[in-house]
Parts: sequence; structure tokens; C-alpha cells
Amino acid sequence: MTVWRWLSEDAIKPWQHRSWIFPRDPQFTAKAGRILDLYSGRWEGELLHPGHYVVCCDEKPSIHARARTHATLPAAPAIKRGQRVEHEYERTGALCYLAAWDVKRARLFDRCAPKDGIIPFDQLVDQFMSAEPYSKAQRVFVVVETIASNCTSGVGVFGLGGHLG
Repeated sequence: MTVWRWLSEDAIKPWQHRSWIFPRDPQFTAKAGRILDLYSGRWEGELLHPGHYVVCCDEKPSIHARARTHATLPAAPAIKRGQRVEHEYERTGALCYLAAWDVKRARLFDRCAPKDGIIPFDQLVDQFMSAEPYSKAQRVFVVVETIASNCTSGVGVFGLGGHLG
């Protein structure tokens, strides 16, 4: 109760604070609508064909890779002890995590790379475009973020003949 009283009396009320990114692109609604249509199984007003796939890609740069100083000890039910994880670690650099998610089939493709950029992204696209059923799909819609401020997204369309736009 004391903590609740302190928070109630304080000027900072985190439970009343909301934040968002205001879209600055005047065509945001139209662009977002295309993405949302794809997620609901439509493209340009038509239902997607069963041979069409929608894959959403994103990256998380600068993930700090860490190695624990001591090995993790498994839980020991006989002595009622939970898993023990060492809190000390050594930094082993930073990695970029890239992931592609098939939004209708809940299939994940992912990889780590030393840094972000077009080459690691192309490797991610090659990873799922060389796998069945995407390698023989009529069309694969690839939803990607196109600018760093998260204001808008783009759609790349791949087909049997390569990149279609």
C-alpha cells in the first residue's frame, strides 16, 4: 500500500502515459492498407490464390552476444532447486538478427549476421525463396520496412520469374 500511495501522489504516472509514432507520410493510410490487405489474404481487391504467399521480414541490429562465465545448471527436482543461470558474462561482440515470417502458415526463417545491410537481407530472402513451397510459388509477397523511422512499409513481389516489383 505504501508504494501505491507514493505512486498516486507522484507527478509521474506511467500507467497514464501512452506513446506512439505519428505517421508523417501523407500516403500512410493507403500504404498501410495494402499491407493489412495482404495480411488478411487480399491483393488489389482480390483474394490471394492458394499458390501465393505473404512473408514479413525485419531485422534487429546490434544484439549483444554474451557468453556466460559459468555453465547453466539444470533444475534438480530431487532437491527442489530451479535452474541456475550465472549472472556474469563476457561480451562477444554484436550481431544482427534477421527474420522472415510466413504470416498465414506460421513458418519462421531466421539468421544472424555480423552486421545489417543488403547482403544479409538478400541471404535471408534466398533462404526462404530456395525452400519449398516458396521456390515454386506463383507469387511471394515480401513485406519489408523501407525506412528507418517505421513510418511506412513496402511490398516486394517475387514470382517464378524473379522479382516482379
